[in-house]
Amino acid sequence: MDRYIEFILHHYILSLALAVVTYLLIQEFFDTAFKKFNTVSPLLAVAKMNDSSTVVIDVREPPEFVVNHIENAINISLGKLPGELAKLEQYKKTPVLVACQTGTRSAAAGKILTKAGFEQVFTITGGMQAWENDYKLPIKSNRKSKEKA
Repeated sequence: MDRYIEFILHHYILSLALAVVTYLLIQEFFDTAFKKFNTVSPLLAVAKMNDSSTVVIDVREPPEFVVNHIENAINISLGKLPGELAKLEQYKKTPVLVACQTGTRSAAAGKILTKAGFEQVFTITGGMQAWENDYKLPIKSNRKSKEKA
């Protein structure tokens, strides 16, 4: 035990880094284990869109949304989502698919929506990149935006 204390005293930066990494791993484990929303692949998302009155919320910024998006998707950027929840009140009991560019922002949006009382929240794994590039699913695009790029 004395050697552990000696190590910690001599290598306090390494010890602190170990503590931080351990904390972050435990936090990630609990977030994953207790999340109240599910993830679906783009193909399962299409099946959900075809089977029910599913709503698609795209949490990318408006300039990203204008370039390409899923047909009939509602664009509310992640930063504005908590303030715009009143607009989505009517969809609390219906399935809600959340999309972003790569799938990272949609996880944060999924947490916000489930905390707000939405019952069926699904995030699309891989986001619009997977939707468009990997699965080659249809999108609505603005040709003028693509020509400028």
